[in-house]
Amino acid sequence: MSERHAIMRGLTRRERQIMDVVYRLGRGTAAEIREALPRAPGYSTVRTQLRILERKGHLKHEEVGLRYVYAPTVPRRSARRSALRHLVDTFFDGSNAKAVAALLGGEGARVTDAELDRIAEILRKTRGGAR
Repeated sequence: MSERHAIMRGLTRRERQIMDVVYRLGRGTAAEIREALPRAPGYSTVRTQLRILERKGHLKHEEVGLRYVYAPTVPRRSARRSALRHLVDTFFDGSNAKAVAALLGGEGARVTDAELDRIAEILRKTRGGAR
């Protein structure tokens, strides 16, 4: 398991919420991040959690005037890939096919025709590249 993979598993629910907000915003101050959180805790709590996330290596900050502006250290695409790999490994025995089957099985009615077309295109490209 990669170090980044192990770190992502070590986040609390609130830390994951904060990371979701930071990824959505791209970057933000403690106040901006706090405003976007569900059932937002106090400002000092958010600042403490931002420092913890920075110490864990998930965030970095730069000083802009008198404020710290936080940004993720790992691009969203890399974090998404790591989280998805963890999900597949943990719940689907490492099988991409089992994960796709679960997504399309019971919840298949929620998949639009456009999404199915996009999935089919991805499969065509994957098959073409695998040869």
